[in-house]
Amino acid sequence: MQATLSPPLRSRSTMEGGGIGSDDVGGDGLQENETEVDERAALLKDRFRLSVISIATAEAKKVNVEIAEPVVACVADLAFKYTEQLAKDVELFSQHAGRKSVKVEDVILSAHRNAHLASLLRSFYQELKGKEPQTERKRKKSSKMDDKTILN
Repeated sequence: MQATLSPPLRSRSTMEGGGIGSDDVGGDGLQENETEVDERAALLKDRFRLSVISIATAEAKKVNVEIAEPVVACVADLAFKYTEQLAKDVELFSQHAGRKSVKVEDVILSAHRNAHLASLLRSFYQELKGKEPQTERKRKKSSKMDDKTILN
């Protein structure tokens, strides 16, 4: 299972100045791209916050508890910040491994600070692996040179 990070989820520090193509001749292209990225990031943040708020409200109703709006907003902000840090960690782990794409192992490794979460992720991953259809690995075709060495 692999995923690639889209530009809006990358840290702003990697997107601002100093990168390839930062010396834009017209100047407008880079500025338009940054504005588009900022708008998309704001939209994602709003959607995330709304999802967290609805989940928190639903969970509070299940246990007959009322939660003040500032508390729910604080929980949503904390969840977003945690997710941002998690995304940065996962990206760094995949880069450290010399990959451009993120693997499940990177996500599990990023949860090392929270043993309970790490164990949940491991068991979820094992469950997913169990549901995947097992395919037989194809044997590598041997070259003519390998055939000669085997026969001799």
